[in-house]
Parts: sequence; structure tokens; C-alpha cells
Amino acid sequence: MKENIEKIFENWNETIIWSCLQGIMGEIHTNLSEDAAMAILGDFAFYAGNPNEELIRFKPKSCKQDFIIMVPQNAKWADLIEKCYTDKAKKVTRYAFKKEGDIFDVKKLQKAVLSLPNEYELNVIEKREYNMCRENGWANDLVSQYKDYNTYKNLGLGIAAFKDGELVAGASSYSTYDKGIEIEIDTRKDHRRKGLAYACGAKLILQCLEKGLYPSWDAQNKWSVALAQKLGYHFSHEYVAYEVIGY
Repeated sequence: MKENIEKIFENWNETIIWSCLQGIMGEIHTNLSEDAAMAILGDFAFYAGNPNEELIRFKPKSCKQDFIIMVPQNAKWADLIEKCYTDKAKKVTRYAFKKEGDIFDVKKLQKAVLSLPNEYELNVIEKREYNMCRENGWANDLVSQYKDYNTYKNLGLGIAAFKDGELVAGASSYSTYDKGIEIEIDTRKDHRRKGLAYACGAKLILQCLEKGLYPSWDAQNKWSVALAQKLGYHFSHEYVAYEVIGY
């Protein structure tokens, strides 16, 4: 079974899929004939193999939210998502980046960290910071895929920005696979455009490099594309996804 599923997802370089395949985070679900599979973790579900309507409509018991980002392997899967969810599925473009080992300019990243405005400070996300992320809706995705702090401590990694004791931004692992993390960055609305995402992202990448982990980046919008490129990533390709409300 595992070999079949790995083959279905072969050459799809998404760390969330890898997390599921490796049994570290997320889940894999298949149809009865095992010629189609879904990898689901947090707000993301990836569909591969022979397009299967039952799998598209299937919602795992562990998935409590009514929102999901569905990523089809090809146009046939995309057509099936549109058929099953009609106006509930919003077609969007996302942006993938190359996963390259030795592209980061450490000195530039260190300079980026130092560019943090003086009134802010950066902390590693430990128990206090983890709980603060949980308590602030805008920051929840920084740690939301780790059920408790001990899980985050064992698998996750992150940086939080503070001003006057208040959490205002952060860069953290959205998910974890055996050789790295998928990066999540969030900034409170009233503290945006101050370079916090840049400084937090740079600090997190440096932490990953120190630990021998790869800091993978996937962009939801052009702002995230620009930030990634500023940090040293190289653009790979656009891809189609569907934001589904009422999953």
C-alpha cells in the first residue's frame, strides 16, 4: 500500500505531502482500489492518482474546520473539484519555490535580522510564545498544527516579534517533515509594512540552517512571492488551488 501511494505522489515536491507520507503529521486517505490518494494536513488537501469523486467529497473526522485549500494534481482533478463544490470552490493561483540547499546568503540574512526596528524584539517560540500564538486568532496558524507545546517543542521551530510585551508578528513552522519545515509568516495588521516579516523570516531561516533543516516556502500571494525572493528563494512555478468553504 505505502509503495503504491508514494508512487501516486511521485515527483510532487510539496513538503506537506512528505509530512503525511512519512507519518510525521497529517493523514493519507485512499479509495478502495488505492489508485487515488489524498494527503491532508491542516488547511491543505492534495489529490493525486486517478480522479475519484468519493475522495473529493470525503472529509476526515480529524478535520474540524469547514474551510480547506484543495490542490489538484492535474486538470482532471480540478474539474472534479469544480463539479463537486461548484460556487463553494474559489479557484486561486499559488506560487511554488524551488527547494535548493545552498542558496541562502547567511550574512544578508543576519543583516536582515538586525534591520528589525529598535522598538521590537525577537524571541524563540517557547511555551509562553506558543500559548500567546494560540490565544491570538491572527497568530494561531504559526503553531496550530501542533496539538500542544510539547509537540511543537519536539517538531516545530519559530520566531516571535514583540513590542511592549505584545505579540505582533512571527515566523514559524506550519508543518514538519523529516528534513525540514514549511514556513508560515503572520503579522498583526497594525504592525505591517515595518519589516517584521522580513526579520522574523530571516531569523527562522538562520535557525533552520544551524539545525540542518530546510525552510520550505510556498506563497499565497504576490506579497509573499516578493518576500521570499528578498530572503533568497528562487521562484519555481504557479499552480492552481481551490479555497473551499463549506467542506
